[in-house]
Amino acid sequence: MADKHGDFVWYELMTPDPDAAQTFYGGLLGWEFEEAGFNGQDYRSFKAGDAQVGGFLKMTKAMEDHGARASWVGYVRVDDVPAAVEQARGAGGHVFMEGGEVPDVGPFAMLADPQGAPFYVIDDRSGQPSDAFAKHTPREGVCAWNELATSDPDAADTFYRGLFGWEKGDAMDMGPIGLYQMYQQDDYGLGAMMKKPDEMPVSLWAFYFRVPEILAAKTLAESNGAQIVNGPMEIPGGDYIVQGFDPQGAFFSLIGAKGS
Repeated sequence: MADKHGDFVWYELMTPDPDAAQTFYGGLLGWEFEEAGFNGQDYRSFKAGDAQVGGFLKMTKAMEDHGARASWVGYVRVDDVPAAVEQARGAGGHVFMEGGEVPDVGPFAMLADPQGAPFYVIDDRSGQPSDAFAKHTPREGVCAWNELATSDPDAADTFYRGLFGWEKGDAMDMGPIGLYQMYQQDDYGLGAMMKKPDEMPVSLWAFYFRVPEILAAKTLAESNGAQIVNGPMEIPGGDYIVQGFDPQGAFFSLIGAKGS
């Protein structure tokens, strides 16, 4: 099925050391990598089985000098990139880069919402549907949930629903943090937004990649240099999650059965 305006279609890790990141995530999630750079970029796409999921972008010194840090960033499909850029700008968003083009795919831009969480928009004209997000059936190695922790959930709700047309779904009361508000895109659950904890310095998106067993994944991640900061924690539905920082400092999230 063709992707629609508002679908997450690609996940990108910006990292200062793609070789080390490839070793870490390849072992953790079973991803396979191939060179996909152009114009001299070090860019590596990765897949889970036959599902193309995302890519690793090597951060340059110029990027770091302008404040870029190791992080995961998602791409959202839009029907018109220039229109989405102008709409985001008019709604208080930030434009980091516009006018870009992915060869054989289409135009893209890098933006941030008014609270500072970065994301990409892309008009994928390749004709190939994305399997990066598991819309209906859980699948190991691909993204299972998109979660925004933000300093202003109400403002973020207005911004993203206006830009992408997402619809509010169920919500859970998280106590002092407030509501954990879930969102629908067509006939599937896309993800959620919540108020960020005070100890989290910035608003950001987290992307939960599925592993077979959380306990085993946590042990493996820690043995390979990750710092786990949350979990294992059971969530509604019986899955467990962990979150942490990879060896290069990017925040990552995993979801799966508890295991033994």
